[in-house]
Parts: sequence; C-alpha cells; structure tokens
Amino acid sequence: MLRRKFLTTAAVAGAAAPLAAPSVARAQDSFNWRMTNAYGPGSPFYVEGPGSPTDFCDKVAAMSGGRLQIQHFAAGELIPALEGFDAVRGGAVQMNAANAYFWAGRIPAAQYFTTVPFGMNFQGMNAWLYHGGGMELWDELYAPLGLKALPMGNTGVQMTGWFREPIESVADFQDLKMRIPGLAGKVYAELGVDVRLLPGGEIFPALERGVIDAAEFVGPYQDRRLGLQNAASYYYTTGWAEPSNTTELLIGLEAWNSLPADLQAIVTAAATACNLESHAWSEAVNGEAMTDLVENQGVIANVLPPEVVAELKSVTETVLADAAAADPDLQRVHDSYMGFMAEHKTWAALSEKVLFEL
Repeated sequence: MLRRKFLTTAAVAGAAAPLAAPSVARAQDSFNWRMTNAYGPGSPFYVEGPGSPTDFCDKVAAMSGGRLQIQHFAAGELIPALEGFDAVRGGAVQMNAANAYFWAGRIPAAQYFTTVPFGMNFQGMNAWLYHGGGMELWDELYAPLGLKALPMGNTGVQMTGWFREPIESVADFQDLKMRIPGLAGKVYAELGVDVRLLPGGEIFPALERGVIDAAEFVGPYQDRRLGLQNAASYYYTTGWAEPSNTTELLIGLEAWNSLPADLQAIVTAAATACNLESHAWSEAVNGEAMTDLVENQGVIANVLPPEVVAELKSVTETVLADAAAADPDLQRVHDSYMGFMAEHKTWAALSEKVLFEL
C-alpha cells in the first residue's frame, strides 16, 4: 500500500513538473548583446583596461558561464561617438557606455549622475548612488524613456584642464574657447567662455590648431596619452569642475527585463566591480604621469588663484539653483544630491581633515 501511495504521489508530482519547466528553461537561455561606446578604440579606462567597458563584458561572460555575451564597439566602429543614447533607446543595441551629462539636452537632471561642480568626491558619489536614493532617482528619470542605467566606472577627481595662456583672474575667461562638458560648461559660459563639446579624440587637434584655447579631459595619465601637453603648457587643478566622474552603463529597459534574475544580478555585480576597479586603476597611474609631465615635459602645473575659485563657486551655486527651479525633475535630483552631500561633508570633514593636513 505504501508503494502504491508513493507511486501515485510521484505520478502527480511528475504531471505537475512541466509547469515549472519554463522558468528553468528561461534561466538557461543565452543572450547575445551589443554595446556601443562614446570613446574611441584603445582608450584606457573608457574602452580598455581594468574596470573598463570591455573588462565589464569579459566579467559578465565569465560570471554567466557564457550565457550573456556582449560584443563591444568603440566610438566610430558601429555608430558615431555620441549617438549611443538613441541607439539604445531605439533598440539598435542593448547597451552603451558613456557619461550621463552627454544627454543634458534631453534629460537635464542626468548631469547629476556624472558629476556636479563643487560636488561630491568618489566616496560621496557612490554613497549617494547606492545608499542615498540616487539610483532610485536615476531609474525614475530613465524608465519613461525605456532606459535603465548603472554606474560602471569612476575616474575620481579630474583636473581643471589645459590652457594655452595662464589664468590669473576671472577676466581671463572672457571669450576663451574651451572644451568642457556638463554643468561646469554652463558655469564657464556665465563667465564669458565660449564652451565647446568635443569627443575625446577631437580635443588634441582642436587645441593644437588653436580652434580652442583650453580643454578639460580627465587627469594626468589620460591627458598625457592624448598628447595635450604638446598643445598647451598650463595645467590647472582644484577639481572644482569634476570632483568625481561616473561612467554610465546605459541599458534598454526591454532588454533588461528580458534577462532572468540571475543575469540581472551578474550585470549589476560586474558594473559595481568595474566602478571600484576603474577608480583604483586611475589612482594608481596618475601619480607617475603627473610627475613625468612636470619634470620631463615642461608642463606648468598650478592651482587656480583663490579669487578665481571663489567666483567659480559663487556662479556655480547660482547656475545650479536657477536650472533646478526651472525643471521639476532636476529640482528633485538637485535636492536629493545636495541634501546628501551636506550630511556626507559633515562626516568627511571630520574623518579625513587630519589626513590631508599631515
């Protein structure tokens, strides 16, 4: 009797088993995606190397056992540099690597997910994104457009930039032609700068030929690779314009929702790993590059004059407040970012002040 009961129970269970099969089968589905990039072939950090988009693709393939394969295309290999937003939104590709401030004309609030002048450093930015409501706001802004984003890299603090002539006062910004993206460009514009948005690969020839008078890119290692030291001699810092800089992994929401939960988790984990590793790599290589530029290549490195920094800060506060007041979505992101930064600064000033004074 026990045997008959067991066989009957097993038969019922067996009859029910096919109901679970679709979820099991879906978990074993494989996906072949494409990722475009705003930066050119061979670019360290932005295309290749530790924590780069191609490293991300390799990580996802390894972690998924090959179930999610992502083919990467640098700028110009499939589409032009700054057309990734439309390519993902239109479904031509599933992913794009860039910086959210490139889409400022479409989503002004997106700029806050790259960097904010006089804003938070790498630690603060990640704290806000992962645990301060930043990611939730990013999702809310992008979902109506059929998009999702994840942080996938961070350069850390960036240099103010390269100038063909020294900056000694605010008046030196008047009529200066400068390559500078994002919110910092709006600040410079208020001071009379003719702001230009150029892809990375176009900066050196424009600066060398005098099409622009100044340019901001990243930091010593990346800037040296572009040869910017051969087009301008004055290299300024404070990090005011980009105290950190987040790389955006843009994903089509329909494609994202087609992934089973385990592959979504793998994509998220790989992006987080690249976010951390890319910053560590940047910190590791910038020291040697800065020393080389100053000691061997004749670069004149300086901090912007205090009165210039003070004016930049004052104008930044006005520009940010005015822009937020004109856009409800931007206001929400601005309030979240600034509120979190105020609390984070209280901690950072106490915890790190002594370290930087030693």
